[in-house]
Amino acid sequence: MDHRALGRSGLSIAPFILGTNTAGWTADQATSFDIFDAFTDQGFGAFDTADVYSRWVPGNDSESERILGRWMKARGNRDRVQIFTKVGMDLGAGGKGLSAAHIERAAEASLRRLQTDYIDLYQSHLFDAGVPQDETLKAYERLIAAGKVRAIGCSNFNADQLGEALSLSQDQGLPRYETVQNEYNLRTRHKYEGDLQDLMLFEGLSLIPFYSLSAGFLTGKYRTKADLAQSPRGNSVSRYLNDDGLRVLAAMDQVTEARGASHAALAISWLLHQPGVVAPLASVTSVAQLTALLEGVLLQLTPEDLNLLDLKGL
Repeated sequence: MDHRALGRSGLSIAPFILGTNTAGWTADQATSFDIFDAFTDQGFGAFDTADVYSRWVPGNDSESERILGRWMKARGNRDRVQIFTKVGMDLGAGGKGLSAAHIERAAEASLRRLQTDYIDLYQSHLFDAGVPQDETLKAYERLIAAGKVRAIGCSNFNADQLGEALSLSQDQGLPRYETVQNEYNLRTRHKYEGDLQDLMLFEGLSLIPFYSLSAGFLTGKYRTKADLAQSPRGNSVSRYLNDDGLRVLAAMDQVTEARGASHAALAISWLLHQPGVVAPLASVTSVAQLTALLEGVLLQLTPEDLNLLDLKGL
């Protein structure tokens, strides 16, 4: 399987990243282990987590990292997988933000939960307007020098915020963000295409798109308000169910019928055909869901397919 580079970090991954925000939430530990096993059995190895996953569940405390760490220890496969985690979201008493002090504490805590001595990609989970970006980058520099982090990325940054960080990295000789993790999919394109994409392509950065399936909307299962009412995900999907969303589904219907592919596989394949995208990111709650998504990695689209899906104004 072809691997794709993470910016200019020297790291490369197979072209799909498994999100683990469901681990300890909508997928218990046993189910998560089964999903992780199936993922690596098919030749993939990049896992995305965060210190805040899934603290929103009563009684949970960074369960995603803990379950991932237990799985790696049980399988003895740390050297065969790539671990991406994030820092900055509100941990309650555990702090938040991108100050040097918080990053250094949070990194040590993530390493303990993951039961590893290094993180492959450590990501700023959100922009922190209250902390100078060079303070954040210098904290990452120390972690990289200590061998605890291999590369850094950011998430939920816009072009101006990323541009400032890249300038500081160049001017001060600091590590630079090699990846950006932002929302991008067939239904939501404006959060990447434009100034951010232009900057990233010029600088050789890689996009890790989250919400690859628009919270499930791009599976094609949600076309009416009645469909939303039948699903516990209805509220999160509802923002996509409008005229623009139905335009996207109509175009997808034509391509899936011609290709004999699922809507989910098409959504993944389309992302892999977009400039700057290193690998789509998505989470699942079953091995069956994972299998359906991974079909998209092998699905090749023609120029005609891509033109049909190239809808404006999204």
